[in-house]
Amino acid sequence: MRIKILTTARARETVPVVDFTMSHTRPAVVLLSGGLDSTTVLAIARRDGYEVNALSFSYGQRHDREIDAARRIANSYGVARHEVVTIDLRVFGGSALTSDIAVPKGRDVSDATDVPITYVPARNTIFLSYALAFAEVTHARDIFIGVNAVDYSGYPDCRPEYIHAFERMANLATRAGTEGNTITIRTPLIDLTKAQIIALGMSLGVDYSMTTSCYDPPATGEACGQCDACQLRLAGFSAAGATDPIAYARAGRA
Repeated sequence: MRIKILTTARARETVPVVDFTMSHTRPAVVLLSGGLDSTTVLAIARRDGYEVNALSFSYGQRHDREIDAARRIANSYGVARHEVVTIDLRVFGGSALTSDIAVPKGRDVSDATDVPITYVPARNTIFLSYALAFAEVTHARDIFIGVNAVDYSGYPDCRPEYIHAFERMANLATRAGTEGNTITIRTPLIDLTKAQIIALGMSLGVDYSMTTSCYDPPATGEACGQCDACQLRLAGFSAAGATDPIAYARAGRA
């Protein structure tokens, strides 16, 4: 059994067409955080006719707005099944998203080379492991994840080499694999800029006002506009020639 990693061709100046043109009636698992990227991936899966089983995580992150957004988005897209798994990564800490460490604000993300403190140790490995189990139970042979290796915050588990390493492990780890049923991990955004992701999503009718990206929103609920995630999102909308439909608490934008 081989688990194939399907990606788009590397983006150039125009928005690429994602090559998922076959008509599907089979189920898929989509990792849905409630953010911009995962919602775009959900739209891609639905466009291509998959019966979507969405999987979200309440993992001890700083706020529950992600889960609220994921539930709204899953309901809007009429997914077959949406599971919210509760795990507590705060017991380990080590990240500004799962401990009392301050979220960096206003740093220059355009040339960042270090792994930021908002990295949650092994998060995508944990999430994909749950997705493998969910895929086997739902008889899904396709797992969609919205990792991106172009406009991202420097997380090691968003890179193609990480996905390929997980592929090798997953080849050995599942009953589906030992029975010769190919599981495909689909990463349609991995080579796209944030602007291209946004343009693609808008072409698919994604309502980005339902999504949330901010690492540290104030109590009033708006995005902070200063954290890495907000800066990348705002820069992406600007480069796409579009206006971000969510509210921001501060005027400072990338």
